[in-house]
Amino acid sequence: MMPAARESLLDAAYTALARRPWSAVRMVDVAADAGVSRQTLYNEFGSKDGLARALVRREADGYLAGVDRALTVHHDPRDRLTAAAEWTAVTAAGNALVRAMLTGCWSERLPSPTLAPVRSGSAVPAQRRADGPLPSPGDLVALVRDRAVAALTSAGVPRADTAELARSCELVVRLALSCVAAPPPAEGGIADLVRSALNRQPVP
Repeated sequence: MMPAARESLLDAAYTALARRPWSAVRMVDVAADAGVSRQTLYNEFGSKDGLARALVRREADGYLAGVDRALTVHHDPRDRLTAAAEWTAVTAAGNALVRAMLTGCWSERLPSPTLAPVRSGSAVPAQRRADGPLPSPGDLVALVRDRAVAALTSAGVPRADTAELARSCELVVRLALSCVAAPPPAEGGIADLVRSALNRQPVP
């Protein structure tokens, strides 16, 4: 199957999930909404569980790609970290799957695939990847922290104390996650919280 068709199926599944609980999402409806046969859907994902894993994997990848973009938007390192924190909070507010992945709180409306890898007999490379391990909240914290450290060091932030830089980056990630759980104050929002925290941290 062409990658575009796989994306259409994942889009259809995501749209269906926004309208009804995952338990009520039917494969036949996902296939029809994407304009493909149900057999094509099963050939691509193997099962409804396979579709759920692929959907979660895609949303995780999309979130991390957004983090990468946010970390390159500005020149100032503090502004880069602030942008990544804002992206985290905004994306989690608008995407229930990303919010669940970041917090570990999966509602009954959502699919909840095991994070451990499952045996994959798929011939589709993208599905074999989806059948691999899915990120836990701790995994995502580490991934975002490491991406932030890499982005800042490549932008010229001294490598003299990478451990301190990593601690500052992780602080920002965890502060963003706290704003996912409890909305930040309306005045200043997450940006003020992050900048206030960074003023006490060793980020140039």
